[in-house]
Amino acid sequence: MEEKELKSLIALLEDPDEEVFEAIRSKLLSLGSEAIPALENVWENTFNNQLQTKIEDVIQTIQFSLVKEELSHWANAGGLDLLAGTLLIARYQYPDLDEIRIRQQIELIKKDVWLELNQNLTAYEKVRVINHILFEVHGFTGNTTNYHAPQNSYINNVIESKRGNPLLLSILYSIIAQGLNIPIYGVNLPEHFILAYKDEYSSADDTEESILFYINPFSKGVVFSKREIDTFLKQLKLEPKSMFYESCSNIEILKRQLRNLIFSYEKLGYPNKSEDLKKLLDCLEYHSN
Repeated sequence: MEEKELKSLIALLEDPDEEVFEAIRSKLLSLGSEAIPALENVWENTFNNQLQTKIEDVIQTIQFSLVKEELSHWANAGGLDLLAGTLLIARYQYPDLDEIRIRQQIELIKKDVWLELNQNLTAYEKVRVINHILFEVHGFTGNTTNYHAPQNSYINNVIESKRGNPLLLSILYSIIAQGLNIPIYGVNLPEHFILAYKDEYSSADDTEESILFYINPFSKGVVFSKREIDTFLKQLKLEPKSMFYESCSNIEILKRQLRNLIFSYEKLGYPNKSEDLKKLLDCLEYHSN
């Protein structure tokens, strides 16, 4: 559609007739991202507050639909790229997210780790290198003062503030490790998210037997064993299940990220955001490990 024609269409959002408004809104929504630049241009050049509000609604609806669609495609393709998935979640709250900058910042951390690695290091020594670079050199830490704040669950905020919750610190940690071919994966432990260092030479793939040890990024990468998980589950009065000890899929990680955000927004009194995030969660519910 020509830009002039599109702007004329947007102007009709002012029409007081509800049927006309709904017809124009539906047409703009059908155009998807193509309509956003023109919508933003009209918004910037009008003093009509009512029209601005209507334009904001259309833009937000288009952006949400795009995130929902891309998240479904990500999951249908197997959810193999954890960074791509968590960037999609961030785009829900930050539609104009500078993804290139975030990837560059992660690459910088990864390069710093790579410079300290060599082929003779043991698994434990590799973790010590990652811990040193991530927590000492770059200063990442757990956000204990605002533990349930939504910003702890968005990768861009965590990278900028260098603070996050257990899940997002684990996501960042595993993205860096896997990018360097270090087999560190997420473990969906109740009430806390941790990582597992898998034995790359083990034949017992994706089972408890394939795990050398566990890592807690929220505690600056402390290493521990299965025994500590046993004790933790006893404190929670939960029966041990294999899923509490084994690595989980990236899809399961994003499900947990969305559930954390839903809880955060409900706690803050933002039901509309919670409902949006539940719709994104629905995109992943038919997928699992």
